[in-house]
Amino acid sequence: MAASSSSAVSGLAGAALASRPAFSSGFVRGGRVSARNPLMTRNLERNGRITCMTFPRDWLRRDLSVIGFGLIGWIGPSSVPVINGNSLTGLFFSSIGEELAHFPTPPPATSQFWLWLVTWHLGLFIVLTFGQIGFKGRTEDYFEK
Repeated sequence: MAASSSSAVSGLAGAALASRPAFSSGFVRGGRVSARNPLMTRNLERNGRITCMTFPRDWLRRDLSVIGFGLIGWIGPSSVPVINGNSLTGLFFSSIGEELAHFPTPPPATSQFWLWLVTWHLGLFIVLTFGQIGFKGRTEDYFEK
């Protein structure tokens, strides 16, 4: 183990690391080109966070009211008893209870639980997607002539 406290990097002969080397080129006006560090983020920081200048920060434009109304908008219709006198929500929640009855073992691949799980969540995601499109389209005047 070396006991030296020198801060010089071997091979650089004590050159300062902060200095930028200047190169000469016949392709650029003035002939001198300074090397740029692609990892410099000096101009990209805002409030201590690195941001992209061309991509909007709030690209999702999420609104919690869309999630709330979408969940209510899906639970309402999926709770109507149209499947042999049962609702999709009721069948899904009862299948959760049946599968939790033998908890350590997972549900088998032939269980009705998977059908109700996929159907219920697919409907929820479709309602949330259309809710986001409709709500944001209306607030940002996408549907105006």
